[in-house]
Amino acid sequence: MGNSSSMLTQYDIEEVQDHCSNTFSQQEIVSLYQRFCQLDRNGCGFISAEEFMTVPEFAVNPLSQRLFRMLDGLNFKEFVAFLSSFSSRASMQQKVEFIFRVYDSDGNGKVTFNEMLDILRDLTGQFISEQQREVDYILIFLFG
Repeated sequence: MGNSSSMLTQYDIEEVQDHCSNTFSQQEIVSLYQRFCQLDRNGCGFISAEEFMTVPEFAVNPLSQRLFRMLDGLNFKEFVAFLSSFSSRASMQQKVEFIFRVYDSDGNGKVTFNEMLDILRDLTGQFISEQQREVDYILIFLFG
């Protein structure tokens, strides 16, 4: 898969479709490939986190720093798989697994109390105190 949409073969498209559990149509994959090539400014076949940060919607996301670690060095297949979690056609399981990876910042397969506080900190910024965050987290945990 080179750096031009003409280099995306039918086989490539079908392979990417399979990789992302058919979340995207073939035409959507071609469009995503064109966007991938625009983001891959140095044409190396991978998108760095810095290149991804040029997307305005991503740059203003309060969780962008958490997503940053998931994005660095994505090839096209991984790029599509990453985006598939945001699709309305993604399964609930896909969405839950993605969110879990965002929350599990150390990648140990567990979401700790401190990781939850970090998420609350990312989402609320300077608007509430550390003590209030802890109380809010405990209330959410107890009463859902």
